[in-house]
Amino acid sequence: MKNGIAFLVLLAFNFCFSQSKFNKADTEKFQKTINSEYADAKKSPLMEEDLKTFKTLEFYPIDAKYFVNAKFVKAKNEKVFEMKTTGTRTPKYIKYGTLYFKLNGVALHLNVYRNIELSKTEEYKDHLFLPFSDLTSGKESYIGGRYIDLKIPKGNTIAVDFNQAYNPYCAYNHKYSCPLVPLENDLNVEIKAGVKTFH
Repeated sequence: MKNGIAFLVLLAFNFCFSQSKFNKADTEKFQKTINSEYADAKKSPLMEEDLKTFKTLEFYPIDAKYFVNAKFVKAKNEKVFEMKTTGTRTPKYIKYGTLYFKLNGVALHLNVYRNIELSKTEEYKDHLFLPFSDLTSGKESYIGGRYIDLKIPKGNTIAVDFNQAYNPYCAYNHKYSCPLVPLENDLNVEIKAGVKTFH
């Protein structure tokens, strides 16, 4: 899987598909699950030397203010494009929509994307990919930004829990090829939630 889609293993970690209220237990379960995966030599993206001493990833304190119910506006007439990655792989995506929300009183928006190949599978036909970077990137969080997995909403709102933001696999191992965060998803605020930088 070293040259595969870096975030696939983490798809199962998202628990905010349909809820509209923050649930701390969901994030605690997310943290426990991701730690368990990373400690497992068969699944872990960690390099061998890091796996030997791994105990837990470092997380920001769980904070309900980083759970938002965003307004979802579906994109129209978008064209499929090749998303740049840290390697030579250029997976095909399409912009599926835009999320509008507020954090600490600041109005923000992020685009969500759909992986063309992934959407052809039954298991991930409703999957949406939310990559983002923010003012913590390169400081407290991974320089390349972080990801959140979502599902296509049935209505015009979608719950986003930044407490469940995770790093791409290339934050841990250079052998992986990971999608780069599009420039339009660089937030001019600090998102002090989710997984912090490694080491």
